[in-house]
Amino acid sequence: MADYFAMNHDELTAEKTALEAQYKKFQGMNLKLNMARGKPGPHQMDLAMDLLKMDNYITDNGFDTRNYGELEGLPEARALFADVFGVQPGEVFVGGNSSLQLMYNLVAIGMMFGFQDSPKPWGQVEHRKFLCPVPGYDRHFAITEEMGFELISVPMSPDGPDMDMIEKLVAEDDTIKGIWCVPQYSNPDGYTYSDETIRRFAALKTAAPDFKIFWDEAYIVHHLTDEIIETPVLLNEAKKYGNEDRVFMFTSTSKITFPGAGISAIACSENSMKYMCKRFSTMIISYDKMNQLRHVRFLKNKAGVLAHMAKHRRRLVPCFDAVKTTFAEELTPCGNIAHWTNPKGGYFISLYVMPGCAKRVAQLCKDCGLTLTGAGSAYPYHKDPDDSHLRIAPTYPSLTEVETASALLCVCVRLAVVEKLLADQLTSSKI
Repeated sequence: MADYFAMNHDELTAEKTALEAQYKKFQGMNLKLNMARGKPGPHQMDLAMDLLKMDNYITDNGFDTRNYGELEGLPEARALFADVFGVQPGEVFVGGNSSLQLMYNLVAIGMMFGFQDSPKPWGQVEHRKFLCPVPGYDRHFAITEEMGFELISVPMSPDGPDMDMIEKLVAEDDTIKGIWCVPQYSNPDGYTYSDETIRRFAALKTAAPDFKIFWDEAYIVHHLTDEIIETPVLLNEAKKYGNEDRVFMFTSTSKITFPGAGISAIACSENSMKYMCKRFSTMIISYDKMNQLRHVRFLKNKAGVLAHMAKHRRRLVPCFDAVKTTFAEELTPCGNIAHWTNPKGGYFISLYVMPGCAKRVAQLCKDCGLTLTGAGSAYPYHKDPDDSHLRIAPTYPSLTEVETASALLCVCVRLAVVEKLLADQLTSSKI
């Protein structure tokens, strides 16, 4: 292997032929591999099967969880999530299996009714906008795109989104109604917002009185190292500036117990809690409290959650290491054709290939039996301006499958890069 950028036309052509031969071997393996979504693998879900052995659904206080009641969630479940979030139990609402559904419902409430501090419903605001740190979570962006918001990309850095840009935009434009954030082990880069970034979010001065921060703590306990990263709690920080009504924090047990059968939660101010429950009470009498109690008795508290997540970590770290090791061995010697993140937690690795190559890499992988999240999916409207980013999810496949998928992915990256370099040479020769 040698630096592709130092190769002449004949050397690149020979490399292309060699890579096509490797690629053909993978095609002959009839692979069916998937690194598209951050799904827990079967061995992770097996860790929580004892949760289903419970047969007593009466709480210690004598409440029968099989019946109606407790819209805000079981007090015990609110206390559990309060411990995880670092807030007070009265500031926590516990829902069903999907935090994404809670986010969707809150945006829908904003659209139909506005919030307690809204001059009018968001749906009546012309040219309404939402800020989207990029690369980010495609399902977040899809909610606000579907509801007619213009999505404004905000560049990410290892410290979080560009706060200078955010502060300027929200101070000048009252049609900007919110921002999506994954502050810890961000999806997909794995970055954790700095303490200074979180403080600046708490202190934001906004033209819109009803600007909302959708703060998705999806990976708040999903550590991949022995370092337990703790960051300032946005809701608590916002209180210092009188901005607590602006904050909605979310989390769930989707990647802790069962993705399709976990529980979710919101942390918000008391004012927001009252308003939100007023709107939710028309929609639902109460969420599944039997499942809430199962989770409380299984996980117990934050310490119990962290102990359970340590078991996940032992399963996941070899898979993440396999991806990064293969990238280093197969891509680094070829020159500056790609770089990738080295997350300390979360569920993803961001792979940035040479601009103009990501869609081609994804297609090559697909044609050989490896499914990736679509190139560009981590950007609003699925449009990556550089056609460079790919989100890699090493969690669901077995370690052997991850190793095979990583090797194939590297062949596809190298082949796409060589193809582009040859095409660029051809274009240059015609000028």
